[in-house]
Formats: sequence, C-alpha cells, structure tokens
Amino acid sequence: MGEEIEERRRMVIAMKGHPGTGKSTLAQAIASLLKFPLIDKDDVKDCAAPLAAATTASLVNDLSYDVVFRLASTQLRLGLSVVVDTPLSHRSHLCRLADVASVSGARVLIVECRPSDLTEWRRRLESRGTDDQTNWHKPSTWRDIEMLLESYGGCTEFDVGDVPRLVVDTTAPVCFDEIVSTVLDFIVSNGGSFGAPLATDR
Repeated sequence: MGEEIEERRRMVIAMKGHPGTGKSTLAQAIASLLKFPLIDKDDVKDCAAPLAAATTASLVNDLSYDVVFRLASTQLRLGLSVVVDTPLSHRSHLCRLADVASVSGARVLIVECRPSDLTEWRRRLESRGTDDQTNWHKPSTWRDIEMLLESYGGCTEFDVGDVPRLVVDTTAPVCFDEIVSTVLDFIVSNGGSFGAPLATDR
C-alpha cells in the first residue's frame, strides 16, 4: 500500500508562458489525458469583469491568483494532482504554488511554452484576439504583447531553483501530439505514475 501511495504522489503541473504561446491548449490536452483537474487563471479573471471598472487591474490580477492557489490547495487536499494554467510570470507566484504543494506533499513541475517562431506566435495571438471578444483582459495585438513584456522588465526569466522544468517550443514543425508526448514523458520521468497506458491520439 505504501509503495502504491508513493507511486501516485500528487503533482502540480504548472504551466508557464506568455499569452498566445499555446500554453492553454497544451494544458487542456495534458489535463484531459491525465484526468487531472485544470485550474485556469483566465477562467477566474473572465468572471472578474464586473470588478474591473471598480478597482485596479493589478488588484483583479492578484485576486485571480489567490483564487487559483486556493482551488489548487483544495484539490491537492482531496488527493488529486492538478494542472495550473497561469503565465507564472513572477517568481513569487512559483513560491506560493510551491508552498501550496508542500503542505500536501505534492511535487511541482513546470511546463514552459516558449515559441521560437515569432511570426507564428503573432499570427495565433492576433487571430485569437479577433475571434474571442469575451476575454477582455487578454492581449489581442502584437503591440499589446510588446507592452506587456516591457512592463515585466525581464522578471519572467527567473531562476526556478530545483523545480524540474521542461521548455517546449510550441511553434516547432512537429505535430501537436508529439509535443504532448514529450510533456507526458517529462512528467513520468519526474515521478508521475498514471496507471493504465495513456493514448495520445487526438
């Protein structure tokens, strides 16, 4: 029994990456295949639109992170692993997530989406901005992304310490299933055990 519990140690799969990099698409695929709850910061922030006119964008953003961390904590206490989809743009966010995981004896793994093809990244971003008018808080133009990166001032490139991290190029000339398989291999190599074999055909 003890060995089985150890094999199925809870995990927090922490997505990382800027808007439009394919982070959410990959998070959804991983959560679906592994049957892990997906906690998406955008879902929380989408519901906070009524607050946006009454308070600052920074406060809404901080509140959204607070909700994400609280939801993750609850799922971990229930014995579930989770996929957490946030930009993870500040080291403080990783520290808080690590604290949440530590309380439940869970392990944090980072999956970072970093596209090498800026033209394709721009195309995806601006296409999404045109098609999805409900996500009022998301950058919808390349200039929005440039301004966002300028505001970060390089803080997104922080040292993750001993937290295992996989960087994936979401614009690489390979099929999406191959990217998903790479992430699954990374999770398994870092202690993930998911019982029955996972099919990656989509």
